[in-house]
Amino acid sequence: MHMMVPGVRERRTIDQNLTAFFRTYGPSRFSRAIAAISRFYRLRSPRVQWFEYLDWGKSGGRCMEDGQVFLVHPENWKRGRKYNSERQWIQAVYHEMGHYVLWSDAERKADGFAYRFVRGVSANRPGLRHPREAASRARRKRPGRVRRSRPRHRRLRSRSR
Repeated sequence: MHMMVPGVRERRTIDQNLTAFFRTYGPSRFSRAIAAISRFYRLRSPRVQWFEYLDWGKSGGRCMEDGQVFLVHPENWKRGRKYNSERQWIQAVYHEMGHYVLWSDAERKADGFAYRFVRGVSANRPGLRHPREAASRARRKRPGRVRRSRPRHRRLRSRSR
């Protein structure tokens, strides 16, 4: 299945707006990011409701059948969670927008949408020291480019008496 996503320039501005919202809680930044995603797919922007927690703190968001998106607010995301990073909150927003855009319950599709949306977004950010650091973990671990730091262990033949 081919999945259409906005160009890298648009995705970078969306990502920057979500990052700024996570840090400063400026509602206009979040609105701009969601509106840009909705505009690309020619959809109405979803109604977003903010919560302190969902599913007893287990999930970061939920997309309802009527087009509402429930999200955990960043200030609540930061406290009381084991995994409380900015990137994970942004990934949760992309995941729920994947449910909204694709209108499916399939977690695999929403995860694929979120993965493709951030792919290549932060690769050319200033401050990265080495191009390998810019590549995603999945890309670094891709099969076919196996790099071994030590020689492969050879199995010993069994000795029979």
